[in-house]
Amino acid sequence: MTYQIKKAAVLGAGVMGATIAAHLANAGIECLLLDIVPFELKPEDEAKGLTKESPAWRNSFAERGLKGAIKSKPASFYAKSVAKLVQTGNFDDDLEKLSGVDWVIEVVVENLKIKHELLAKVEKVIGPDCILSSNTSGLPIKEVGAQLSASVKGRFLGTHFFNPPRYMKLLEIISGPETKSEVVDFMSTFCEEVLGKGVVNCKDVPNFIANRIGVFDISNAITIMMEMDLTIPELDAIIGKALGRPGSAICGTMDLVGLDTGAHVMKNLYDAVPDDEMREIFQAPEFMVKMIESGKLGNKTRQGYYKKTKDDKGKRVKLALDYKTNEYVAFSKPNFEELKEARKTPGGFGASLKYLFNSSGKVGDVVRAYLCRNFLYAANRIPEISDQVNAIDDAMRWGYNHKLGPFELWDKVGLEDTVVVFKALKMKLPKAITAMLKAGHKSFYEKREDGLYVYDLVAAEYVKIEANPKIILLPSVKATGAVVATNPGATLVDLGDGIACVEFHTKMNSIDADVVGMINQACDIVEKDFNGLVIANHGTNFSVGANLFEVFVTIQKGDWDILDTMIKGFQDCNMRLKYLNKPVVTAPAGMALGGGCEISMHGDRCQATGETYMGLVEVGVGVIPAGGGTKELMIRATEGIPDGTIASGLNLQTYYQKVFETIGMAKVATSALEAKEHGFIRKTEGLSMNRDHQIYDAKQIALGMSYFYKKPISPMVPVMGDNFKGMIDSVLYNMRAGNYVSDYDCHVAGKVANVLSGGDCAEGTYVSEQLLLDLEREAFLSLCGEAKTQDRIMFMLKNGKPLRN
Repeated sequence: MTYQIKKAAVLGAGVMGATIAAHLANAGIECLLLDIVPFELKPEDEAKGLTKESPAWRNSFAERGLKGAIKSKPASFYAKSVAKLVQTGNFDDDLEKLSGVDWVIEVVVENLKIKHELLAKVEKVIGPDCILSSNTSGLPIKEVGAQLSASVKGRFLGTHFFNPPRYMKLLEIISGPETKSEVVDFMSTFCEEVLGKGVVNCKDVPNFIANRIGVFDISNAITIMMEMDLTIPELDAIIGKALGRPGSAICGTMDLVGLDTGAHVMKNLYDAVPDDEMREIFQAPEFMVKMIESGKLGNKTRQGYYKKTKDDKGKRVKLALDYKTNEYVAFSKPNFEELKEARKTPGGFGASLKYLFNSSGKVGDVVRAYLCRNFLYAANRIPEISDQVNAIDDAMRWGYNHKLGPFELWDKVGLEDTVVVFKALKMKLPKAITAMLKAGHKSFYEKREDGLYVYDLVAAEYVKIEANPKIILLPSVKATGAVVATNPGATLVDLGDGIACVEFHTKMNSIDADVVGMINQACDIVEKDFNGLVIANHGTNFSVGANLFEVFVTIQKGDWDILDTMIKGFQDCNMRLKYLNKPVVTAPAGMALGGGCEISMHGDRCQATGETYMGLVEVGVGVIPAGGGTKELMIRATEGIPDGTIASGLNLQTYYQKVFETIGMAKVATSALEAKEHGFIRKTEGLSMNRDHQIYDAKQIALGMSYFYKKPISPMVPVMGDNFKGMIDSVLYNMRAGNYVSDYDCHVAGKVANVLSGGDCAEGTYVSEQLLLDLEREAFLSLCGEAKTQDRIMFMLKNGKPLRN
């Protein structure tokens, strides 16, 4: 059987259902979003003239869910325009429409009777190839699908999304007792490649994998807090980034999730696992019960473990809960010397973790108790929840944003080194771990020449983790001797098949002389020895822009000729990329700001990930984009204008006004689709939903282009000249008069307008790319000479964010 998913339906338009529908739309899949018909007309409905036959009333629950997803923060849709792919309806009137969909996802309330009744209706209308799944997080898939017919049971499974679906990578797939293996295989591939998910196949056990381990993780931390008499800020300081946890740590994460939600999951798990040796830890502590009773539910009620308020002077202050009294006290940042020393420890995260694990005092006691209990609990869950330790590690990294899963952390600490600690804590290692150590195996993961192996605790042997050909890991590629050239800022790597890749590795991938030098060197090498070039990296951010410190030092020294050479060198580097004799594909992900955005714009193709945040943000520090970004936006805004129309009197104002606003307001796209709307990425470009596949995708594009590639012809760009400057001057005058902008904002905006106008010329003049680059550079240099710009740059360097007026 060959399955395909072009259209889907989500049944249940609550927060989870609506945001799942939003993410399906992000992937380009048309989606029906259905919910129940309201029980009765309300006075406000009647005031609108609605009746019980009105579609607006009958579909109101689904409409409310969709509107909530559109307005949600962080945004559920890549762009609001994508919401048009979601059509709303209700269970009474629109179930017949399910006959035309390929995948139906049930996301109604966690009540077995309600699910059975709905699925009984659904199976009567869906097609013979339609896949049916449930998003349940607490009910056994076997029981949810128990009353389905035999033919539908073969196409029924659990698809457990994590909230919010757009941002959380994990998707747990749970087979029912009669689910066909081909359905599981298809859905695993589809969800990975089309929805961008990290898929973990789970057993049908309570809370599956991630929530089983994750709820224990949080409960364990809270228990340790009480046992060791820690304050809430102290707990979050220790069990936070230092141990590979997200910045929100433990209590901050609970505030995000909601304490009522957390307590509900804990209770469900407590009831579902009567034989769990750590079952009692899932009982919500008394102080948490009191918090819930008093409305301290977290961010949703603006008070939980933490609370933000204002003092008598109107200044914002942060408070932390004293869980012993259920009262808030002033937040005080803990000062643990061990955490400071750990950050200084050479050798990266693993060395820092090991330092903390072996440290003395309160911090060491907390770290050892917390990690060892986690290690033991995870090991005891095999084979109950999974046969594979790497499945548990994947689930915790992707579902809880942990830097490493429990077994990966155990390897970092040192499996053999923890034995004495377990004895000191009077904790007994599982027999499988003892046998593993006795056999001389000292780690769960082992790198060998032919790939990565993981220890199978059930089979008591190492098994190879099959490599995914669509995941290209640059460190692994470099380890094979594929480094072509390198310097402190960047490396040129041979990806194979005649395609090379420039990888940045400066701090936050900022652009400095080394990065520019490597791009130029790569261009020389690729033109001679390769068929194409990719620019990509695995950093959290593709590039946050220019190295401002380097720029600031040059300004302070008054080395204007050197600064001019630096800026021109960056412009020439980008133009080299644009007009290379071989295809260039840029692959931005995360933040691509300022110069990072400009590099992305100068490739032949730009293969961004969905989660790409692009923008020309230079005005925030009092300068303008000068690496060709302004020029490229001008080209993209006008390249579709037919020849002759400008001479016939076409007004370019509407084209350039949008460009002016984009640069002048330092707009940042919050997704690749928004980047297309702003012009940072051309609308014809594709995107990689799964960042793990992005370098592979970019390589395939470069490879395909190499067979027929011809470098582009440099365009002449139509401009408005003095007319545009006059128009902007009048707009700025009115904005200044209304006190919406400062004098200096107007000054910087005037420099942007001068570039967009093409300098001193008449409307309808065509100018070259080089003229626009010269205007960019001239504006940048002149602004760098201003004291206010220097103040803004200094503020940015000190605070990590631009100065606001």
